[in-house]
Amino acid sequence: MINRKTLLRSAAALLTLSAAAPVWAVSDQPLNVVATFSILGDMTSQIGGEHVTITTLVGPDGDAHVYQPVPADAKAIRNAKVLVVNGLGFEGWLDRLVEASGFQGVYSVATTGVVPLAFEEEEHHEDEEHDADHAEKNDEDGHKDGDHHDHGAFDPHAWQTIVNAVTYVDNITAALSKADPTNASTYYQNRAAYVAELKKVEAEIASAVATLLDDERTVVTPHDAFGYFADAYGLKFVAPQGLSTESEASAADVAKLIRQIKDENIKAVFLENVADTRLLERIADETGATIGGSLYSDALSGSDGPAGTYLDMMRHNTNTLVGALGS
Repeated sequence: MINRKTLLRSAAALLTLSAAAPVWAVSDQPLNVVATFSILGDMTSQIGGEHVTITTLVGPDGDAHVYQPVPADAKAIRNAKVLVVNGLGFEGWLDRLVEASGFQGVYSVATTGVVPLAFEEEEHHEDEEHDADHAEKNDEDGHKDGDHHDHGAFDPHAWQTIVNAVTYVDNITAALSKADPTNASTYYQNRAAYVAELKKVEAEIASAVATLLDDERTVVTPHDAFGYFADAYGLKFVAPQGLSTESEASAADVAKLIRQIKDENIKAVFLENVADTRLLERIADETGATIGGSLYSDALSGSDGPAGTYLDMMRHNTNTLVGALGS
């Protein structure tokens, strides 16, 4: 017969196991993280590794400028422990989505600490009549059409330089560590290894771009997504569209760009994976410039493409540019 002391000891042991089990289950589960677009999703994956489960709202080859959230996005954000966003007005649709989701986790703005490039109004390639039309046009939700692509005073494409990418990684690492302090040491170890790779690629980029002559440094792309890259590596990017793929190039701006390509003997123009190719193809036809290849600006390629990760994207863009523009 089991005596009373034995029963008490057994009951105490069961209570101890019952109390400990939920703690083990929580710490052993991957951290739910939502990243707004594929570049942030990849960076977060590099830091989080097996300790995170990542949902990316705008996937590979997706255009965050024109993205329309779906109900599943609000559910994913509501269930997330960490939300990683670019900031600088890049995700014009995000604030309402987060508010609707009831998100209660760690909110990480990847551009925190980045020195943003000012976007001068006169550089925007929309004419005054087009701007006036947009000012009066409302979408079906009652929000002005310009809300979707007005980035304000600063260029939001800050990931286009490795120096800024390190800032992104630092912010993501801090957010994951805050939400999951148990694995913080692993996140910071992953961060150190990833930053080493980033700096290696930065040296590769600088070395490759240095081979271009002064008259080989003008790059024509569909929209203004490469300002930080240009600033970092001494290039000049021109585009018929503004900061967003939603903006429309005026006939006057297209004509001006065609004259510039001819006058400066720019031998190649470049397509983008998130932009309509037809305008640049027409410009190439009218100027005799060749299509130098496709650049990855606002989104990665699929895993089977040339830009499946951020590091691959930066290498691919650099090699494509130098290969087409160089002597």
